[in-house]
Amino acid sequence: MRDIVGERPAVGEPVAADPGLRIGQLADRTGVNVRLLRYYEQQGLLRPQRLGNGYRVYAEDDVRLVAYIRTLLAAGLTTAVIARLLPSVCEQDGVLRPCTPELADELRRERERIDNQVAGLLASRRLLQEVIEAAPRHTL
Repeated sequence: MRDIVGERPAVGEPVAADPGLRIGQLADRTGVNVRLLRYYEQQGLLRPQRLGNGYRVYAEDDVRLVAYIRTLLAAGLTTAVIARLLPSVCEQDGVLRPCTPELADELRRERERIDNQVAGLLASRRLLQEVIEAAPRHTL
């Protein structure tokens, strides 16, 4: 199992001779637009290094990390929750796994929150269906 966030040099620490990917390259590789990648950084999901000229530099592992972020967002997690979870999520055989029992508990709570939202949406859908069925039919 390995940490999906990966090791990074400290902010301000020199970047290796091969600086990695610029933000546009990461956008091309992941299919996520530059603006959204910057948003992920603001939310603490991505932690690029900066070159002396201020350009963001991403590691190769960030391509996979962006894919994981997209997966977690699609699962209904918020960026705030993902930011808390990422340091405690590991990858094993291409599958995300919680590295700690506390993380597993937090994921269960998130699943319950999502289940409650789904139940509310289904109730709203049923109500709309009743209203639609009660509406007079228009003939042309």
